Amino acid sequence: MKHHILITGATGMIGKILTRHLMARGHSVAILARKPIKVPGVQVYLWNVEKGEIDVKGLHGVTTIVHLAGEGIADKKWTKERKQKIIDSRVDSTKLLYDAIASSGAPVKNFIASSAVGFYGDRADEVLTEDSAAGSGFLAKCCTLWETAVDRGVSLGLRVVKIRTGFVLGREGGALPALERPIRFFAGAPLGTGKQWVPWIHVDDIVGIFVNAIEDGYFSGAYNGSAPYPVTNKTLTKAIAGSIGRPLWPFNVPEKILEMILGKMSAVTTISTNTSAQKVLDAGYKFQYTRLEEALAQIYKK
Repeated sequence: MKHHILITGATGMIGKILTRHLMARGHSVAILARKPIKVPGVQVYLWNVEKGEIDVKGLHGVTTIVHLAGEGIADKKWTKERKQKIIDSRVDSTKLLYDAIASSGAPVKNFIASSAVGFYGDRADEVLTEDSAAGSGFLAKCCTLWETAVDRGVSLGLRVVKIRTGFVLGREGGALPALERPIRFFAGAPLGTGKQWVPWIHVDDIVGIFVNAIEDGYFSGAYNGSAPYPVTNKTLTKAIAGSIGRPLWPFNVPEKILEMILGKMSAVTTISTNTSAQKVLDAGYKFQYTRLEEALAQIYKK
């Protein structure tokens, strides 16, 4: 079955690749954006979440919404105002979409939303499934409010899927370039204890999970969007260094130093999230990259 899909956050790394994949598979795609952009073969509609404005023409004929939009978690230091903006950009945008669906009578049947593994907070070595409780701290609070807003779709009769995205590895954006940069300039070292679990995933696999969630009506509820074998920060840092032929410093960057540089946002680099991919595997998704070395080899291939 071919879908007419409306995507928010389509200018990010995942959104760009997902748009291309969906069109290649014969789906029609439209985009909600904050400002006019040109995407070949795609109709672009405008919205302004802060003003509560949306062009409802973008919902015409839409059967599936993929909601990826939200202020970048690590783009700026976490002031009180910045943290509220991060939350509002996710919660308010979700409310705006549902209000538009309800008022326009759009034929939307499926709402596929991004969330994040930050939902679980800092959980040391605990194996985290989708049934695990939400954690504590800002990231967990943000994700909990985000997912609660998304769950409204159930009461509207929609099939709702929430993908708790992990640390996405790709060259077109995401977190990898930021982690790679100091390593490339001979200033790389594991962060904090280096023992914290990092639930990584290759961008092609997170896009693949979204495609499966769109096309397969079996998908419902929350799924961890991470590869089957998480690694520690130390292992990830060493693997990136090996992939680009750079050495690492023989010590870790202490958490206090990270907090001096990043403020409270240092939690992004030091929380430990040992997520299970079993639910998405049971749903039939076949990972292209299950091992970190394979994923990095593809990204950094000559």
